[in-house]
Amino acid sequence: MVSFDLLKQFAFFKGFSDEELKKFAAVATEDSYKAGVQVWKKGDPAKYLFLLEEGKVLMLLDTYVGPHRPPMQVTVDIVTKGEAMGWSAVVEPYLYTLGARCIDESKMIAFDAAKLREILNTDKALGFKFMHAVAKVVATRLTHTEIILVGERGLSTLTEM
Repeated sequence: MVSFDLLKQFAFFKGFSDEELKKFAAVATEDSYKAGVQVWKKGDPAKYLFLLEEGKVLMLLDTYVGPHRPPMQVTVDIVTKGEAMGWSAVVEPYLYTLGARCIDESKMIAFDAAKLREILNTDKALGFKFMHAVAKVVATRLTHTEIILVGERGLSTLTEM
């Protein structure tokens, strides 16, 4: 369990009451990861939703470039202090859609997915409020992906001239 005061520091929980935060704090723990650690791989069961307290985490997509070559890991986004990751923990089929690898020593708040979903299903109004916060995470990730894609397309166009 973490302090609900700690959760107040995150933009993800902006607008949540102390009573609401206490419910989420009860299903959360703090974890630390060394630089280079793969927190999860794409397709793994999404057991946790995370808030990053310290460090940086790469969100990675394995890209297969041929049958006799190892997959390339493409960085889709970089999660930094104060941001959330692992939204797949509350969205079916509850499988991570990208991999996550720490590039710095990182400290995270981890919310147990099954217990989190139980809270969201029990209190529908709170569940709606929480899923609104999750939607913001997904939208931000999509925007960052678009920026990277446009940047790469722009570079490839410039190099073809």
